[in-house]
Amino acid sequence: MPLFTCKAVLLDLDGVLVDSTPCVTRVWRTWANEHGLDAEHIGHITHGLKAIELIRMVAPHLDAEREMRKVEQMEIDDTDGLRVLPGARELLEKLPTANYTIVTSGTRRLATKRLQVAGLPVPSNMITADEVIKGKPDPEPYLAGATSLGVTADECVVFEDAPSGILSAKAAGATTIGISTTYKPEGIAAADLVIPSLTCVRVLGENNHKQLRLEIAGISG
Repeated sequence: MPLFTCKAVLLDLDGVLVDSTPCVTRVWRTWANEHGLDAEHIGHITHGLKAIELIRMVAPHLDAEREMRKVEQMEIDDTDGLRVLPGARELLEKLPTANYTIVTSGTRRLATKRLQVAGLPVPSNMITADEVIKGKPDPEPYLAGATSLGVTADECVVFEDAPSGILSAKAAGATTIGISTTYKPEGIAAADLVIPSLTCVRVLGENNHKQLRLEIAGISG
């Protein structure tokens, strides 16, 4: 079974810890329809991107800051169907709080609301869209996540579900484990390892009080 040692763990939020797909789909479809945009296309590319960057990409003629705040509030208000993904709660309970944080493309207000609704802890050093200039796939989010824990990115293991997040983590120099909750395994094959869910992850504890040991169980190949 694969065994990873690291000083810290960085986790994406949506698609890794919580399933917010129903909420995200409804909000972006509504927004796209309001502006006469291709809702299906936007729904396909939204995963892992900062909302403001997505808006600039698909609707450069709009006021991106204003539209981002509108979409943010819509997502904060829509929590119907939000759920904790398998293995997420158990993993966070076993990780020392000083050795992990969340790195998400959502805003701090949105990430905090989703974690609260899901009943998961809100890390004080969480990295959100508000803390970075460039979002995923740029390495800045995961470099910032590592720095917030006092380590370097190459000392971290990252859990991600989206291609943009995997590219961000890899560019930062982190070991990256993809979770096939949002995309099929072949869609996130750039990760160092792909697993079906966080239920595969076992925290074996600290090694010489310096490194975490993560065992990946229950996968084949």
